[in-house]
Formats: sequence, structure tokens, C-alpha cells
Amino acid sequence: MAQEVFPGRFTADPERESLTVFLIGMRANRWWKVGTVFSVASEMPRMLRHLANTPTSGMLGCEQWFGRTTVLLSYWESPEHLRKFAADRESPHLEPWRRFMKELAGRGDVGVWHETYEVPASGIEVVYNGMPLFGLAKATRHVPVGPGSNTAKQRIGRTAGGPAAAAG
Repeated sequence: MAQEVFPGRFTADPERESLTVFLIGMRANRWWKVGTVFSVASEMPRMLRHLANTPTSGMLGCEQWFGRTTVLLSYWESPEHLRKFAADRESPHLEPWRRFMKELAGRGDVGVWHETYEVPASGIEVVYNGMPLFGLAKATRHVPVGPGSNTAKQRIGRTAGGPAAAAG
């Protein structure tokens, strides 16, 4: 399905004081162990469906890339929302994580990793040129670049609802 491409320059307005950026992924260290790699990889779609269908989870949006090292970039309302999802017995995360730790961790067939960043809105700078909705703009608010947001320097210092938001 073709995505609408927005001609011109756009930025994102997170409409909040800060947000949590979460990177997670896996690496097929022994790619020939296809069954093991698939069993780990197959858990993520169920988690993403759950998060998409549970607006109160706090996940604002995500982007995903596949390869030997798979990466999921996600945006969250807060670190507390992320931690709650990870530890919730009712969510589809905790049980697969425990199974991975019990059965696969330390074997070296598949590696998993994550990084979490809490970012103040005034420390975010993004620009999209000739792109469909993507990344932070897709997860929050997609706004045209305009007065007060024309340069990276202007975008990095603005606060939620700053000059770029007024242009939209």
C-alpha cells in the first residue's frame, strides 16, 4: 500500500515536555538456526498488536527494520509506561522474556538488546523532506517547518507547542 508523501519540509511537535525513546532488537548470531531465530522474532508482532490496541499502554508509535540485526524504534509517553508494559503479567512481554532467559540466554544463537532514553522536548530536532509520515512525526504531531523552525538550531531549542506547532 502506497503511503502519502508530503512534499516540502516537516518536523514533529511532541506536544509534551519529554518523551521516552526505546530501541530494541535482536541479532541472529547463528542465522542458520532458523527455528531459534524465528521463535524469538515471532514474539514481537503479538506485542506490537497488543500495544496498538491498548492506547493506555503509553506507546505513541514505532518504526521497524529487519535484517540480521532487527531494530524497533518506539516512542513512549514515559519510562514508567514502558516499565509497566515490560513487567505486566497480563501483557504479551513478560512470559516470552522469561522463556528467552531460561531457554536461550547465554547460548549465543540469538542476541537481544535494548536502549532507553528519556528526552526533553527541547532536546529534540527532526526534519522530514519529501517523506510519508515517519518516526516521531508519525507518533506525535506532523507539522510544516516554518518561522522559528527553519534551522536545526531553532528546532533543537524549542519546547512543545513552540513555533513549528503554530505554523500547522
